Parts: sequence; C-alpha cells; structure tokens
Amino acid sequence: MKFLVYGALNIDLIFSVDHIVIPGETEQCASLEKSSGGKGSNQAAALAKAGMSAHLAGKIGNDGAYLLDMLRSFGVNTDLVSVWEGDTGRALIQLDRNGQNAIVYYPGGNGAVVPEEIEKAIGAFGEGDMLVLQNEIPHIGLMMRKAKERGLAVCLNPSPCDEKIESLPLEMTDIFFVNEIEGASLAGMTGGGGPETILERLVGRFPASEIVLTLGKEGALYGYRNTRESGAILDYPVVDTTGAGDTFTGYFLAARARGFSVKDALALACRAASIAVSRKGALGAIPGAGEVF
Repeated sequence: MKFLVYGALNIDLIFSVDHIVIPGETEQCASLEKSSGGKGSNQAAALAKAGMSAHLAGKIGNDGAYLLDMLRSFGVNTDLVSVWEGDTGRALIQLDRNGQNAIVYYPGGNGAVVPEEIEKAIGAFGEGDMLVLQNEIPHIGLMMRKAKERGLAVCLNPSPCDEKIESLPLEMTDIFFVNEIEGASLAGMTGGGGPETILERLVGRFPASEIVLTLGKEGALYGYRNTRESGAILDYPVVDTTGAGDTFTGYFLAARARGFSVKDALALACRAASIAVSRKGALGAIPGAGEVF
C-alpha cells in the first residue's frame, strides 16, 4: 500500500514567548527558531517514519529546497513536489511556556497548486493506495474525485475547517480525522454537546466513513457503523504541541496498514503523539517506528 499525501510544505518560524500576545500587545521573545512544517509534510514524515511508503505532492519555492532534503532523510518520496518562482509557504508560530501555540499562515506555493499537477500526481497511484488530504491547499474536491476514479481510498483532515469544506464531496471520504472544533463544525453543532455527541452525529452524517475524533490530552475516539473505540494519551511533559495531530494521523494510518486493530491503532497513535509533544518542532519531533511499535 502506498500513501500519497497531497498537502502543504512550510518554513516555520517559531517564536518562544511567555504567553500568546493579545491585540495591541508587544512581547519580546526568548528565542527564534527556523523549522520545517506544513500539514502535508508532517503527515508524510509521520507515515514514512512509521515505515510506510509515503509520497508527498505539493509546491515550494527555491527557498524551501532544504525541506525536501529533510523529508528525504526521513524516507519520504518527494518526486511529486514541484518548484515555482514564488515563495515557500510560511507559518509564524508563537509557542508559549506551556507548550501551546498560535499560528499565522501564509500559503506561498501551497496556494499555487494547479489541476495539471494534480492529474500527474494521482495518476501514479491506483487500487489499494490512499490519498491523504488536509485543507491547506486548493482543488481538494478535484483531488478527491480523481482519487476515487482511480480506486484510491481518501483520508481527509479538514483543517483548517473553513467555509469551503461544505463545498467538497465529503461523502467520498473513507476516513475523517477531526479535532473537537472541526468535528463540531462538521456535525452542525453550534451549542453544547461533548465529544461523544459529536462522534455520534458525524457517524450519522457520514455512515460510509470512519471517524477519528482527536481530543488533545483527552486522547481520541473512533466511530464507524456500530464500532466505538477510544485511546488515551500518555503522560509525557508537553513542550510543543505543533504537529501532534499530524503525527497521530500518520501513525494511526500506518498501524491500520500494518494490520493492527482499531483499538491498538488508537493506542499506538496516541503514543506517537505523546512523544511528539514532548519535543520542540514539527518534523523533527515525530518519533520513529522503533519508539512507537
């Protein structure tokens, strides 16, 4: 089984601050680090580190060439990442003393993906493979339709969960990964209701799709037809939560591809995410297979 992750590649600038700034406030940061990220690169790196055949498609500028070197060092195939004349995507990340973050995102090459590139990338995959998508690049609906035409399964992490999500052919999704905010939005819940209610509403809305609901330090829930499972996060010190959800996604998919049960896959994905948050950064924080399986 091959995984095609079509998504964003970013240069991350991480500002270590005492607290996330509020409007009108200026705060001096303790340190500034340049790192690598983007949900596409994060998920591809997690899959590769978990031992899967992970292929990444996307677009960068010449300033992001070092990203490809890093991804290749983790085992990611980057042949389908194209280079354009503009900038690589950027993420400006405030990281507070408790490991929480706030992010400002500039798409760069991520926003310049064109249909011709999509046709070429998905055309290299077929029955038994999986397309892994997020919502940081354009033409997601086209990608989903082309994938289904070629017999690929479709995994969707609708992050960020904005107004264009509902315009997508969501019924084509084989497996959703959503956090509580994204899940509530997809479930049409604007008021109260806990994670279990969100899960049940999503299972009801998407009866042909597996639902994985991630809950941060509370772990994760799974729902598909009559099956319900849960997984717990391990008690690791939180240093940086950037990329934790992407690590979880990659390791859950890898565990299922390796033949683990849903319950065991949740436990392994939670372990991987727990390790990732105990380290600073995104790509470099993702654990290797030997640390998880």
